[in-house]
Amino acid sequence: MRKRNRHARAVLAGTTAAVLGLAGCDALGGGDAEGSSGTRQARPSPSPTPLWDSSPSSVAAVGDSITRGFDACTVLADCPEVSWATGGSAEVNSLAVRLLGAAKAATHSWNYATTGARMADLPAQMTQAAAEKPQLVTVMAGANDACRESTAAMTSVADFRTEFQDALSTLRRALPKTQVYVTSVPNLKRLWSQGRTNVLGKQVWKLGLCPSMLGDADALDAAATARRDTVQKRVEDYNSVLAEVCAKDLRCRFDGGAVYDFRFGTDQLSHWDWFHPSKDGQARLAELAYRGVTAKAG
Repeated sequence: MRKRNRHARAVLAGTTAAVLGLAGCDALGGGDAEGSSGTRQARPSPSPTPLWDSSPSSVAAVGDSITRGFDACTVLADCPEVSWATGGSAEVNSLAVRLLGAAKAATHSWNYATTGARMADLPAQMTQAAAEKPQLVTVMAGANDACRESTAAMTSVADFRTEFQDALSTLRRALPKTQVYVTSVPNLKRLWSQGRTNVLGKQVWKLGLCPSMLGDADALDAAATARRDTVQKRVEDYNSVLAEVCAKDLRCRFDGGAVYDFRFGTDQLSHWDWFHPSKDGQARLAELAYRGVTAKAG
């Protein structure tokens, strides 16, 4: 009887050891590492690769006139050299310069924004940007979707959503792992309230600059107020769309309303049209973007 018990215990011990050995192999994905003492030690698990890299090695920009530096250097003209996103101007210290350094930014950043662009134009810009294979793409668009001849002509929120989704999908088909930093649409009503104090600026506005918000700049009657409030609400809705769509992409980061919340003063506005950012305004936008791109994931 004792012999039988000893035999049973031996079989059980052997079976248990075999099972534990198999379980250990499966749990560690293929076996243990053996140390110098001959004991088996578990391999350390690799650290997960973060989805957001705060130090990309190249930058491309898409968007509208703000990213082109419109009216920052001379009247009614682009000045990409002072772009908040990719410009090389020391006065602005663009996002690309802050991330890459001046020398590398000159060869590893690209600006495909166009003055007058609306969200519907972004898929084509994304195609151009994707050809450069950038590690980061910045997006600033939506102001021109609200800046129309009338409130009735503004891009609908539904169309804006579809167009932004199309733009992201266009990039993702070409570059699944490229990061996207999306800025909020600026507070157009605040720009109106600041610029309307300047006589020259209001004359430039009459040339057709954002008539839905800037038309009849001095009018404060109920109809004018309602019109501006309608534009402002549309901008807020656009920003909600940008946040929601971006949140569904693991490599997309929205600025959380930083540009919308920024209180542009007269020093930050172009002294030609008192609506677009001046060089100082571009520098402030670059600073906001740099903070957003380099912030630790929450």
